Amino acid sequence: MTADKRNSGKRAPAKGASAKTRTSARARNKPGILWRIWSFLWKLTLVILVLCAAYGIYLDQQIARKFEGQKWHLPAQIYSRSMALYPGAAVSHHQLLAELQLLGYRKVANPRQVGEFSASATRIDLWRRPFLHPLGSQDAARVMITFDSQGVSTVSRHGDKRELAVFHLEPMLLDRLIADDGEDRLFVPRKEVPDTMVEALLLVEDRSFYEHHGVNPFAILRAAFVNISAGRTVQGGSTLTQQLAKNFFLSSERSLIRKIREALMAIIIDFRYSKDEILEAYLNEVYMGQDKSRGVHGMGLASQFYFGRPLTELTTAQQAFLIAVIKGPSYYNPWRYPARAQERRDLVLRLLMESGKISVNDFQIAAESPLGLRPEGRPVHQKMPAFYAQVKKELALRWGDSLLNESGIKVYTTLDPIAQEAAEKAVKDVMARIGKDTRELQAAMVVTDKFGGGIAAMVGDRNPSFEGYNRVAEMRRPIGSLVKPFVYLTALEDSNYNLMTPLKDEPLTVTNKHGQSWSPMNYDKTFSGQVPLMRAMYKSLNVPTVNLGLAVGVDAVINTLDDAGWRGEAINPYPSMLLGAVDGSPLMVAQIYQTLADNGRYRQLSSVTDVLDMNNEAILASRLPSEQSLEPAAAYLAQYAMTRVVSEGTGARLGRAFPNVTLAGKTGTSNDSRDSWFAGFDERNVAAIWVGRDDNGKTKLVGASGAMAIYQAFLEARPPVALRMAPPGDVVQGYFDLQGNALEKGCPGAVALPAKAGSWKPAQNCGKPLSWWQKIIGG
Repeated sequence: MTADKRNSGKRAPAKGASAKTRTSARARNKPGILWRIWSFLWKLTLVILVLCAAYGIYLDQQIARKFEGQKWHLPAQIYSRSMALYPGAAVSHHQLLAELQLLGYRKVANPRQVGEFSASATRIDLWRRPFLHPLGSQDAARVMITFDSQGVSTVSRHGDKRELAVFHLEPMLLDRLIADDGEDRLFVPRKEVPDTMVEALLLVEDRSFYEHHGVNPFAILRAAFVNISAGRTVQGGSTLTQQLAKNFFLSSERSLIRKIREALMAIIIDFRYSKDEILEAYLNEVYMGQDKSRGVHGMGLASQFYFGRPLTELTTAQQAFLIAVIKGPSYYNPWRYPARAQERRDLVLRLLMESGKISVNDFQIAAESPLGLRPEGRPVHQKMPAFYAQVKKELALRWGDSLLNESGIKVYTTLDPIAQEAAEKAVKDVMARIGKDTRELQAAMVVTDKFGGGIAAMVGDRNPSFEGYNRVAEMRRPIGSLVKPFVYLTALEDSNYNLMTPLKDEPLTVTNKHGQSWSPMNYDKTFSGQVPLMRAMYKSLNVPTVNLGLAVGVDAVINTLDDAGWRGEAINPYPSMLLGAVDGSPLMVAQIYQTLADNGRYRQLSSVTDVLDMNNEAILASRLPSEQSLEPAAAYLAQYAMTRVVSEGTGARLGRAFPNVTLAGKTGTSNDSRDSWFAGFDERNVAAIWVGRDDNGKTKLVGASGAMAIYQAFLEARPPVALRMAPPGDVVQGYFDLQGNALEKGCPGAVALPAKAGSWKPAQNCGKPLSWWQKIIGG
């Protein structure tokens, strides 16, 4: 059959078919409503999936940048000096005990673990913690330290009794220079977190942590049911990973969108990183409380904040408390709500016991123990604005302005915590007494390490914690009689002078080239006619000092000050400078007295010894100058004369307070008693102190009644170590008459005094003519 025949049986629509018929045909060919909805939905789903994938990629990049880069800007950690113990070290039994207390060591009958010590009258058995020293990591070690009247006698290792040449204690963490976000933290690696603490954390916060993939739907449903039943939020369903995502990336806003974003991020974090990495991040990020304006983040800092010791030394009860406080650091503040905090801690301990992580006996012991908090009055960071200002200044000069912007650096300073504590107490106590009638009276004090040249303590205001004008370094005031030892030292470098050389003490007028005259007077406005050099110094007589200074030359005295380290202020070469018409600061005074006390060795005072980067690698800096700038023999003789200042001169009140301790010092007072000064030293430290008014007003104080009173209070708070006064090789025991003539030992009226070998040339026969028989036998 042909195609035409096949088609012939079909009826074609009439040419004039109606519009209604055509519309019905189109309607039969058009998709139905369900098909249109389905088409829209799968397209929308596809768009949503694409958007979610893009958003997931975006979140993944955000997370990767945080986790694989620098998770936190870790504050610069500022450490004190590391106390060095060795045979002969000028460290007393009392001082070491105080240091151990500050470092949070526990006194026990018999040390059984790191962080413990026992003590008898002459020995300390110490189990030192491991720590990072600028010279390298130091392992935990147990040693026996013995003491004698001079300080440390021996340091021996506990195991084999081997004596050690030097043994360091860990430095004290003084503070952290926090970033603008106000967050403070000490990073602790996961391996250093006690396992019991991790187990307690998982029991309380996320029991299925190792099973879920970032989000636990069952926990969310369970929490929702409990909260609906209670009519309020009593339980959360967030995993540790979700909490970390919120803390790292999100705000505390309560919204469905934020929760969805939190869940997505938790899933990504769990997919990308190991459980231990997540735990480490959480343990270092979690908010643990508030230290005034600083947020306390992470377990490492929380351990120091609540207990004043490292995380690894916490008891089970203390570990449980840190886990307990996560739920609400303010609500469970242990100083404000101790009963509430202890109840929550005991709940955590009970969970540990019920899960078999600790025994019933361990639970009972821990639950019956007190919270063991650090004293609330003892700050977790030291507020020392004057010293920190000096540290920042030195870091900028030697390491560069940008150093403190780097994360995780460690700055090792020269600060002695015991000296700082004693200096602050001395300034506050004395100023409360002598300055009670006038708030305008101010004080500044700096203490240096005599043998190291480091700044051991610094107080810049009568209120040591005041952050403002740092008088120690910034002020410039006439130093008065503190210049005199350098006049005498200049003369003693010349073998024509000795401690008994007579000096004129008669009315004196000096006229300059402009015809202006100056007539110096002694403090009591009397004259002795003639006085031995040493007496003129320890009695701080003005006229003999001027006569001596003019004899050796004003320029020579200025050169001596320059050699001793006087920097920053030019000295006018006028005779008045011999009596202290020289403007300086306590820090400048401390520098020149440091050189004098260290037998003439100049070392630029510093506040920083080492800086390590976040990888514990040393960051190198310029070296500080150090040289033998003053003659050791002359420095020794000046020191000797300064000991007489304390024993029988203007500082005799200090000598009476410490009758069996050899100390050296010099009082100073500027014109009209506007400035009270004192500089002094024992075997361990040099101190320079100023008391006065910022407006340069009169104080009615002299050096002994103002500044020296602070030094005495400092030594009472921190018992001094007597000067050992070992003479240099070219200093001999000499003998002199009152006219300064050298005599042989045993001559009538001979005064025994140290002298340079070249200045002691005794005459034969005590200076008398030889008899005929002495001439015959050759004297």
